[in-house]
Amino acid sequence: MTSAASEADSPATLTHFIGGRFFIPDGGEFGDVFDPATGKVAARVPMADLDLTREAIAAARQALPSWAGTPPLRRARVMFRFRELLEQNADELARIISSEHGKLHDDASGEVTRGLEVVEFACGIPHLLKGEFSENVGTGVDSWSLRQPVGVCAGITPFNFPAMVPMWMFPVALACGNTFILKPSEKDPSAALYLARLLTEAGLPEGVFNVINGGKQAVDALLTDPDVAAVSFVGSTPVAEYIYTTASAHGKRVQALGGAKNHMVVLPDADIEQAANALMGAAYGSAGERCMAISAAVAVGEAGDRLVETLSPMVRNLKVGPAGSRGSEMGPLVTGEHLERVRDYVEFGVREGAALVVDGRDVEVEGHPGGYYLGGCLFDRVNEGMRIYREEIFGPVLVVLRVADLEEALDLVNRHEFGNGTAIFTTDGRAARRFVHGVEAGMVGVNVPIPVPMAFHSFGGWKRSLFGPLHVHGPDGVRFYTRLKTVTARWPDQGPARAEYTMPTMG
Repeated sequence: MTSAASEADSPATLTHFIGGRFFIPDGGEFGDVFDPATGKVAARVPMADLDLTREAIAAARQALPSWAGTPPLRRARVMFRFRELLEQNADELARIISSEHGKLHDDASGEVTRGLEVVEFACGIPHLLKGEFSENVGTGVDSWSLRQPVGVCAGITPFNFPAMVPMWMFPVALACGNTFILKPSEKDPSAALYLARLLTEAGLPEGVFNVINGGKQAVDALLTDPDVAAVSFVGSTPVAEYIYTTASAHGKRVQALGGAKNHMVVLPDADIEQAANALMGAAYGSAGERCMAISAAVAVGEAGDRLVETLSPMVRNLKVGPAGSRGSEMGPLVTGEHLERVRDYVEFGVREGAALVVDGRDVEVEGHPGGYYLGGCLFDRVNEGMRIYREEIFGPVLVVLRVADLEEALDLVNRHEFGNGTAIFTTDGRAARRFVHGVEAGMVGVNVPIPVPMAFHSFGGWKRSLFGPLHVHGPDGVRFYTRLKTVTARWPDQGPARAEYTMPTMG
């Protein structure tokens, strides 16, 4: 007989959610979900194969006509109820995020709030879907536009924001009248399943929202199936490019957000202590596992020495520990594999000749010897040719580059292949304006280190940080999840008396 203690220690088995039903398939592959704080397996997640993915697509397709025909006001009321449930259960959702991702509870709560803001935006969908009307564009002729749903939509989302990034997608898609299939990261899938539970409680009909767990087989099915009309993705640039080219080749509209190497330019006139505090949160918050993390500081002129001198003790004294531990400032990385990848980058930097001012590789967390912990790492004297500058590390590693003036800093930022987000710290309004207008990035902060747009604006980068013309959530989200239809109408008593063979005009 199995003891209660051993049952409590055994990994939970997660589910899929298809057609309004949570279920565990018979047979098939399962993956491990780890507790990053301890390194132990916390759950087993079923991995969808081609047939099960097609089952989810079929469920979404079947639910589409009824949901698309539901008045926007009634769809908005479901979003209102979902919003209320999110607020009531925000603490539990944050706990789920922390348990599988490793980020601090307060950080996870912030993630929930930023997702909630998009739900609030989607609640205004009756207004957002209003078209335009022009009376009498010609004699007796009126013209107007409609925005209608595109169909079955898919979201493929990353591990670093298991609740927020899905909520940047599906609330707008659902409010616009589409059905949705979410394929979350297999590293931390429980938040997606919890969101499915809340949507069901909010009254969303069966099949309108589905969650499948899986890997490349499931993704490829979503990218190529003719019943999927649109695909949204957030992840690394190589995968984003693959998603974009594959899905576009199969006739789908695509928004694919890729990697980042976000720069923060610090001018000599900046408040160095303020800039250092901003860098600490932006570089080491969530263990650097953010697409908007600042991973490169560009110190201009005499700001370099002062910035590194101020940062060094702050990074060295960073409190690393499990998400639930009192006083922790940074939690573990998401998996052991990712921990080794980030540690390898630190070694690359040392070999390339960068000055490793703070080495966090020897950090130990009492009582958690198997956890995926890495202390904050700080490199100085980094140059443009180094791998730790060129590539996205996605961990608690900050590199400092030094330049002579603002123009050199601007050129440096603009030469990088990524153009996701950037920031400048200065008290000089003219310098800030020059940077804002000249920098090639999609999101810019002035004395704001992580300039993530609010839900009523749109989120997205430039260059190889974005594939596709439209950003996520906000006005671009509504454009992405709807098709524009323009109607030109005239009634029979206003029509021409004879056939006309020239291009029609409306004079």
